[in-house]
Amino acid sequence: TPHLSTTPLYLTQPSNRTDSLRTSPKLFANVSGSVDDEGTCQCSVYLPDTTFPVQKAEQLEIIVAMFSEKFERELSQVREYSKTIELYQQQILNLTIRVEHMEKSGVSYTELDFQLLKVEITDLERLVTQLKSSLVGSNVIVEQIYLEVLPDEIILAFHQHKLKESLTSNVLTSFFLDTEHRKAKKPQNNTNKTTVPPYFPPGSCTHRGLLNVSQPYIVKLNWRGFTYKHGSWGRDYSPSNPENEVYWVAPLNTDGRYLEYYRIYSSFDNLLLFKPMYESRITYGEGSGVALYNNYLYYHAYNSRHMVKHDLKTNTMVLRKELPDAVTGNRFSYAGVSWQDIDFAVDESGLWVIYSTENSMGNIVISKVNETTLDVLNTWQTRQYKPSVSNTFMLCGVLYATRPVNTRKEEIFYMYDTRTGREGSISVIMDKKLDIIQSIDYSPTDQRLHVYNDGYLLRYDVTFQ
Repeated sequence: TPHLSTTPLYLTQPSNRTDSLRTSPKLFANVSGSVDDEGTCQCSVYLPDTTFPVQKAEQLEIIVAMFSEKFERELSQVREYSKTIELYQQQILNLTIRVEHMEKSGVSYTELDFQLLKVEITDLERLVTQLKSSLVGSNVIVEQIYLEVLPDEIILAFHQHKLKESLTSNVLTSFFLDTEHRKAKKPQNNTNKTTVPPYFPPGSCTHRGLLNVSQPYIVKLNWRGFTYKHGSWGRDYSPSNPENEVYWVAPLNTDGRYLEYYRIYSSFDNLLLFKPMYESRITYGEGSGVALYNNYLYYHAYNSRHMVKHDLKTNTMVLRKELPDAVTGNRFSYAGVSWQDIDFAVDESGLWVIYSTENSMGNIVISKVNETTLDVLNTWQTRQYKPSVSNTFMLCGVLYATRPVNTRKEEIFYMYDTRTGREGSISVIMDKKLDIIQSIDYSPTDQRLHVYNDGYLLRYDVTFQ
């Protein structure tokens, strides 16, 4: 095959300039070629890498694909973080409300209150720090949350410091005044001595009834969140084992009607630290008139006049029985609280149910119930119209009813003694943190009222006369 010498031009770019006789360099190369059997001339020409960087383009394509995949992963994480951030923002809002309340109200707080808040804020700070470290680069939303958490911690530390100063000052002032009083006071009869309310052991009914309640202790927001404003909470009462410490929290669904989930806590500390013994589901309860007695949960069955006895240990319904003549369908519920047609209560003597009938024309009816069979043992009809009261509770066989005074105060204004059949008026003011009280449950074990106030769990100490 004859060899030909070809001179292929692979880069020619003449440049004629009117003002110059120079032209740009012309690049040529001589290569050897050949003619095949069909007479076609063939030769190979290799372009230098400086002309078109093929290998670099391929590497760039690979890098772009890697970055695209990494971007998709980061974007997926950002979506997950956004959901977590919304939860943190809600928790920060709840903490801010509690701290602002400490600044504005005159309620005296203990060191424990601040320690619990500090634990929550520290947990938030730790979680946000982890979130920051897991993100590549900067994230404005996470930085904003981090900056919101820090001021709450600073404010909390300030309140702790002021609390210690206040306690020290109060102790010194009290000691000084007591010393001056002792110096100035002459011996005399103790006729003007302030009477300390007598002590009555838990489970005892030898007192003459309710005298007063303390300032509310804000326990926490319910475990389902701020939007779950309706529900109930309290402590189990077991006469055979009064020291048994079991708490329940049962927020209703956001419609304020369905009772579906509840949590059980083995101690008050675990309740504070969000450590439930278990969370269970029932299908379905109605309203927040729930009570826990001797490890059984009692509630009103949805869209019926039936009472339900629910075993906590097996999470099963063990008994369901109709409450005779009870009016349901939200007709005679409490003022400002829907779907509390049937309200269970527990006191030192056992299980009660509070409701209305057609014969009572909407007035409160009280029935003593056998906790084993759910049979009605005895019934009392009052002259107090049920929709005119905001809530009720039982204490040593006496029904107490409340009504709102304003958005921050409630009054225990009515009582009915089932032992004597006498009813009357009283006036005991209860401070509250938000507008509506959804439920009140009395615990004979620790002689406290457990109140569900627009999603927040409050606790009051009770004083007897």
